[in-house]
Amino acid sequence: MKELRIVGISGNVKAPSRTSTLVGSVLRQIESELGLTGRHIDLSVSAPAIFRALRADQLDTEGGEIIRAVENADVLVVGSPVYRASYSGALKHLFDLVHYEALIGKPVILVATGGTPLHGLMIDHQLRPLFSFFKALPLPTSVYAIESEFDSYAVSSPDIQKRIRAAVRELELIIPHARTFALARDEEQSRLSA
Repeated sequence: MKELRIVGISGNVKAPSRTSTLVGSVLRQIESELGLTGRHIDLSVSAPAIFRALRADQLDTEGGEIIRAVENADVLVVGSPVYRASYSGALKHLFDLVHYEALIGKPVILVATGGTPLHGLMIDHQLRPLFSFFKALPLPTSVYAIESEFDSYAVSSPDIQKRIRAAVRELELIIPHARTFALARDEEQSRLSA
């Protein structure tokens, strides 16, 4: 059985970060419930590598490896703090460097953090359209948390933990599709490189 590549991306630009904590919590829940380990790309660390380039063909080795990890993922967990009613500029720049056909059909769990409950609309008004452009498959349940739902940068809200479990259960339902799609993609890449 094909081992799926799970990649979490935290669009925060400072550490410590509630967004990074939330993405990490989703990745741990995926590992706990589905036995799939993931890689966590935290832009507070990785942003300088991608900011050195305006186009994908200008990326150095480090930046290119980050973009390839995103493009080659079978499942994404994407999170951002809410900045001015949208996702972070760092996250936008990362996805500006991702090939527009690289995410077709890939499941995505959407995550965000913000200052008030009203900022939770950013997921539906900003992140879902972004992944619609990429023809990815954002899962129905997203995870949005505000500051009071954390305790020292750890998720403390039972409601948030419940939403994380719901999103991972939805992912479990779509895993057979993700495996089939990943196998077909890998076979096509092997055929093209032969």
